[in-house]
Amino acid sequence: MKILIFAAAAVTAYLVAGWNPAITFSKGIYKKDIRECGSGNPGFTNLRRTFGNKWAWCVLLLDILKSAAVVAFWAEVMDARWSCYELGASFTAFFALLGHAFPLWYRFRGGKGFLVCLSGVWVMDWRAGLMATLLMVIILLTARYMSLATVVSLLCCPPLLALMGASLPSLIFCEASVLFVAVRHKENFKRLVKGTEPKFNIKPDKRRGAG
Repeated sequence: MKILIFAAAAVTAYLVAGWNPAITFSKGIYKKDIRECGSGNPGFTNLRRTFGNKWAWCVLLLDILKSAAVVAFWAEVMDARWSCYELGASFTAFFALLGHAFPLWYRFRGGKGFLVCLSGVWVMDWRAGLMATLLMVIILLTARYMSLATVVSLLCCPPLLALMGASLPSLIFCEASVLFVAVRHKENFKRLVKGTEPKFNIKPDKRRGAG
């Protein structure tokens, strides 16, 4: 039974998190595939940079909610049966991340998974999630590089969770998720080194988004 429930959690998380609102909105509203625009990443930052604010914040919210919902559901199920809430959350979040990055629905071409990973941390322990989010905002407002802010804040999550008393198995899944997202940002780091990485602007170019 335990193996079946973990398998159900993995499959459900993969399929649910595989739905990408950035791709849905770009195709449905702007008649373009966000994966063929800008950086090619089907996520909040590229959608906002390409089309403006109008729908980007909806994408942000939906990316967070889709993952948090499925992770929280299975974490509660596993906690009720075996008192392993954190492990259930980190395990399910890992497969949600894989679903977001390699979605069956879009021929395995998905996003980098930052929001999926961070939402998993929030479900595991809201205190670690809050501290990581605040760190991300501080770095974003000072350095103005979204990629730098997201990866640095995620790299701090395993130590923060360890300080909060998270179990070793849950930390292993969390660390694997964080490293996975960091590797997915390798092209951003190359552009940072070259000085060609676009900076995050509070107000995107109004000329964009006419779609």
